Amino acid sequence: MLQSKSKWKLPEESNHNLADQLSSDLAIPLLVAKLLVVRGIHSKKQAEDFLKTENEMFHDPFLMHGMKETTTRIKKAIQAGEKLRIYGDYDADGVSSTTLMYFLLSKLEADFDYYIPDRFSEGYGLNLEAIQKAKKEGISLIITVDNGISAVDQIRYANELGMDVLVTDHHEPPEILPDSFAIINPKIPQCQYPYKQLAGVGVALKLAHALLGYIPDEFLEIASIGTVADLMPLTDENRLIVKLGIEKMKNTSFVGLRALLDVADVDSSNLSSMHIGFTLGPRINAGGRLQHAEDVVKLLTASSEDEAQKLAYELDVLNKQRQSLVNEITAEALNKIEETMESNSHKVIVVANEGWNIGVIGIVASKILEKYYRPVIVLHIDKETGLAKGSARSIAGFNIYSALSNCEPLLDHFGGHEAAAGLTMQETNISLLRNQLNELAVSWLTEEDYTPEIQADIESQLQEITIPVIEKMESMLAPYGSGNPSPNLVLKDLRILQKNRLGKEKQHLKLVLSQVFNEVSCSMEAIGFGKGDLDQYISTDAKVDVIGELSINEWNGMRKPQLFIKDIRIPNRQVFDWRNQQVDKFAKSIQQLKSRESMQLAILLDTEDHIRDFDKDMQAAESFYTLNDDGNLVQLNNNLTKLDTNIQVTDFVVYSIPNHIHLLESVFRKNQSIQRVYVVHKNKNQNALKGLPSREAFKNIYASLLNKNSWEINDQLFLGNLSKRSSLSKGMIQFMIGVFEELSFIQKEGNLYRCIKSPEKSSLESSNLYKQRWHQSEIEKIFEYSTTYEMTQWILNQIQTQ
Repeated sequence: MLQSKSKWKLPEESNHNLADQLSSDLAIPLLVAKLLVVRGIHSKKQAEDFLKTENEMFHDPFLMHGMKETTTRIKKAIQAGEKLRIYGDYDADGVSSTTLMYFLLSKLEADFDYYIPDRFSEGYGLNLEAIQKAKKEGISLIITVDNGISAVDQIRYANELGMDVLVTDHHEPPEILPDSFAIINPKIPQCQYPYKQLAGVGVALKLAHALLGYIPDEFLEIASIGTVADLMPLTDENRLIVKLGIEKMKNTSFVGLRALLDVADVDSSNLSSMHIGFTLGPRINAGGRLQHAEDVVKLLTASSEDEAQKLAYELDVLNKQRQSLVNEITAEALNKIEETMESNSHKVIVVANEGWNIGVIGIVASKILEKYYRPVIVLHIDKETGLAKGSARSIAGFNIYSALSNCEPLLDHFGGHEAAAGLTMQETNISLLRNQLNELAVSWLTEEDYTPEIQADIESQLQEITIPVIEKMESMLAPYGSGNPSPNLVLKDLRILQKNRLGKEKQHLKLVLSQVFNEVSCSMEAIGFGKGDLDQYISTDAKVDVIGELSINEWNGMRKPQLFIKDIRIPNRQVFDWRNQQVDKFAKSIQQLKSRESMQLAILLDTEDHIRDFDKDMQAAESFYTLNDDGNLVQLNNNLTKLDTNIQVTDFVVYSIPNHIHLLESVFRKNQSIQRVYVVHKNKNQNALKGLPSREAFKNIYASLLNKNSWEINDQLFLGNLSKRSSLSKGMIQFMIGVFEELSFIQKEGNLYRCIKSPEKSSLESSNLYKQRWHQSEIEKIFEYSTTYEMTQWILNQIQTQ
C-alpha cells in the first residue's frame, strides 16, 4: 500500500450522452468532450461561445459604474494640459496596470508621470507623504491603478490639497468608500458590470477601451501578465484577455518583453499561461520584493534593446537572489517550527523572527503551508519600532480574513481575502494572536480539513491519451490558470514497466506506466517532480493509481504523451525483494524509510547479533524486533534486552528469518496494519545447512552406514567418500547421522558410531532434529529459493488470511 498525500475529489458521474453528442457535434475526441461537460459546457452553442475570441465578446466598458465620469475627467485634464500621475503598486498586477496606463496616456498625448510606492518604507497603496509630494510637483489629477479602494483618509487629504483622484481598482471594497472624483471597480455595490473578476490591469484595460472606443489589441499582452500573475480566474473577459494576449506575446513588439522572455529562456513560439505564472511573473515581482518596482515599469516601457536587455538581466539576477533568500528564510522558519513542535501542537502556525525580508515572507508562508497544510502566518519583527509585519496563507475551510477579523483588537492593520492576507501588529501580541487563531481552528476545522484536496476532472484510461487528443484539449481549454485549471485526470490500476529517480539530488520520480485494454497494451511516461523519495515505497510489481496533468514531451524530434504526477497511491499491500542488497545499501534504504511521516517500522531479527550490522545511529533506534514463541513481535531495546510491545506496524522488514515458518505466518496474520514488506534475509551462519535431504537420500546413506557397520566419529575420509557418492555435503551427512542416532538406528560407543542390527521402526518425523530441519527448510523454500512472485504471493496470502 501507499497512501495518497491528498484526497482525490472526482465530480459526480457525468452525462455520457451529453459527452457523446458533443463529441459528434464538434468532431472532437470523446475525452475532450467529457472535459467540456465537466466544466459546464453541455451544448454545441455553449462550446462555440466558450471558444470565441473576437473582440466583440468584450463587454461594454460604460456598463461599469463611474466610467463616464472617469473618462470625462481624463479628457478634460488632457485638453487643459494638467499634469497627471499614475499611482501604481509593486506587484505584477500593479506594475502591469501602471505600464498599460503609461502606454494609454502616451497614446492620448497626456502630460503625465507614474509613481510606485516603496514596499519597505511606504507599504501598499496611497500614503499621505506621496500625496503631499504630488502636490508640490504640480500634479492635479491622480489615477490609481490596482489600489485606492480603501484609501479613505488619503483621498480626503488629496481633496483638501485641491487634487482630484480617480480610483481604478479590483480589490474588495470596504463599507465606506473613499470620496474620490470617481471610482471604477466592478466589485462596488452600485456597479452593474456583468463580470466582477477582472484584475487591476483588467480594469485599466476597460478604461483604455472606453477612452479609445475599441479594445486596444496592443495592450492585451501587458494585461495578460497581471491577470495571470494575480491569480484571477481565467473565465469570461479574463480568458479573452489572456488567450489573445498570449498570441500577441508570441510575436511581441515590446522590446522589454522580448528581453524578459530571452533572459528567462522561454521559447515564445510555445508560450503559455504557465510561463507567465511561473517564469515571467516571479521575475517581475522580484523587482518590487527586493528593490523598487519602478525598474520593472522601465523595462516594460523600454524602447531601446540595450536598455531592455540590461534591465531584464538585472531582474533575472534579483529573481535568483529572491529564490536564495526564500530558501534561507524558509529553512530558518522550519527550524523554528520544528524546535517548538509547533507543526504538531498548533492547528495554525504563527512564526516570527527579526530581520526576515518583508518582501518574500508571503512566498515563505506558501512554502510552509505546502509542507504542513495548515494556516500559516510569517512575521518580520522590527525591534526598533516593536512592530511585526507579515503575510498569511490559509487552507480550504479556514477563511484567514474572517479569522483575523475575529482577532482585530490584537492587530494594528490587516487586509486580504479568504486564502491570503497581510497584517501589521505589535510584537507583544504575537502569542495572543497565535492562541486565538488556534482556538478558532479547533472550532472551525475538522481533522479531515488538514488533508489537502485535489479536484479531478475525470477518470480515464491510457488508451484514450494520444498526442492529437492532448493537442485538441490544449487548443480548446487553454489558457489554464485560476478558475480554469489544467485538467486533472485519474488513471487507475496501472502496472509499472520502469521506475527510476531523476535530478542532481535524485529528487524527481520517473515511471513508465502501462495498461492493457482489449488485449492491447498501452504505456506512457509519468514524471513526479519532488517525489523521488516515493521510490522506496513503490514496488515494480505494484499496481498504482495516479492523478495528474497531461502534456507532450518533445525530445530530439520525438513527441510523446506525458503525465505530470500530482499524487500517487497504491491500494494494495506490497512486497519488496531486497534479498540481493548489500548490508550498507540496505541500511541506507532503511534510514530513508524512517524519514517518512506516519509510518511504524519493524525490522525482524532472529538474533541480536544482527543489530551490529547497522551503524550506531541505527543501533540506537527503536526499530528492532524478534519473535516470541507465540509469534508476537517483541522489541529489542538499546541494551539488547527484550521488551514486550504492542505496535501498529506499517513497514515490516524481514532482515533475518526465524526457525519455524508458523512464527512468520503468525506475525503476518496478527499485524493486519502492515502495508509494505521488505525481504532482506541475511543469514549469519554462511556454513548453515541448506534444504532437507529426501527420504531416498536418508535410505541410501543408512544403507552405506549399515555396510560400514562402525566408524570413528570424526572419520573425515569416510565422510568424504559418502559425500562424493551421494552428492551431499559433509555437514548434511553429519546432520543425517544425528537423526539416525536420535531414532536409535545407530549409537555411540566411545569414539565410534555403531549401527544397531535390528532397530525399532521409527518415522523421520519422530526425530526432533529432523522436524527442526524440516521447519527450517520450509521457510527457506519461501525466502531463499523462491522467485519474487512466489514469495510475494505467500506473504500476501498470510496477511490476508485472518
